[in-house]
Amino acid sequence: MIVKAMGSKPGLTPGLVLGATSIWSDRVAAFARAPRRRQLPLTPSKPYLSYHDILLTSDDIVSLKYDWLTDNNIAFWEEWLEREVLPKYPRAHIVLLRPSITFLLMQAIDLKSIGSALPDFKKTTHIFLPVNDSRDRERADGGSHWSLLVVSVIDRVAFHYDSLGGANFYEAQKCTDRLGRVLGMPLRFHQMEDSPQQGNNSDCGVYVCIVMRHLLIKRLLNANSNEKVSMSMANKVIDSAGGRKEMMQIIESLRKEGERRRSLSPMSTSSKSGSSKTPPRIE
Repeated sequence: MIVKAMGSKPGLTPGLVLGATSIWSDRVAAFARAPRRRQLPLTPSKPYLSYHDILLTSDDIVSLKYDWLTDNNIAFWEEWLEREVLPKYPRAHIVLLRPSITFLLMQAIDLKSIGSALPDFKKTTHIFLPVNDSRDRERADGGSHWSLLVVSVIDRVAFHYDSLGGANFYEAQKCTDRLGRVLGMPLRFHQMEDSPQQGNNSDCGVYVCIVMRHLLIKRLLNANSNEKVSMSMANKVIDSAGGRKEMMQIIESLRKEGERRRSLSPMSTSSKSGSSKTPPRIE
């Protein structure tokens, strides 16, 4: 499979881009003036759903319904795609890197030191990476904007989908460079100019999730191995409100299933007070 970029802007040398004007400058300036993500309370959040390796909390649910998606929201979506979608395509070798691992990749001083935290990329054809603009090495949950980087390892190309123009342009270039060093190959960077654009300051994470699923299923998993696949998102309309609703429906369905399984378990005879502290679990 060969992927091709349409509606993209090749990467530029970081040192030369700083002084250049771009088609994204107005959007970036507007975003810089916009309110940042809502600060969640410091008190511990109540567990809501345990889904394989992801524990969603009540704060994550509030964010999914009304606010800027958390790392956990996006990690859950990737976990769900891995558990529910990818098994239907056993010949696929696609990695959905979690936000925390992407953050580690971007912030680690020594890339060799994080080798054990990264997947084995030997047979991987494509890698999806949620990119965040946090530059604080001490805060993996910081930042104020999400975008999506999709790397075609077999073509040595990285496609960047940013719902706020070029807000994460430099972060995505940095991520591309660092991943290329891990893979031991140079990666060409393409800024996808036709990426769907959000209409507010809080839907970036939702766009990442919807675009991720569209490219994964509609473009990569259902493509023939010998055909060229366009990675363009031109004319793709994103319903962010519908996306939030669908994700909540998936979570609620899993919660009900977790409750059903718990009720059938011999452990269901435990005290109500004890079980109420344990979220419904799918594993």
